Amino acid sequence: MFTPSSHDVRRFFCEVFRKDRAHEILTPLEAMALDWVRQHPEYDDALADAEAAIARDYSVEGGQANPFLHLAMHLSISEQISIDSPRGIRAAFETLAQKLDSPHEAHHEIMECLGEMIWKSQRTGTPPDGEAYIEAIRRRVGS
Repeated sequence: MFTPSSHDVRRFFCEVFRKDRAHEILTPLEAMALDWVRQHPEYDDALADAEAAIARDYSVEGGQANPFLHLAMHLSISEQISIDSPRGIRAAFETLAQKLDSPHEAHHEIMECLGEMIWKSQRTGTPPDGEAYIEAIRRRVGS
């Protein structure tokens, strides 16, 4: 399993941004990432300079959202939906996207559930609970 560092993630998204601006060919994963980069033009400045991105501290105390974490979560959710893993996420996403009339907003709702699942896993030292994750998404569909 590949576990990229925060620097790897930042370099990846900055490289996607650079390649797009230079009209270079993207890998399939880069093309998927570019879809999310384009939906977040407010991150263009952060993506334009890889070295500055790596040096930047996006701590909670700083009060600014981490654009790289946000984009990485979008990408992760896209991949989960594409392979329907954990099982049921594709249907839950489709229902939520229809309810909200926005696939992007559905991603943001799912992002909250993903963040909570990861936080609980880290706090308890247990593996991520995919079933609880899907149930949390389904509750958002019902609310």
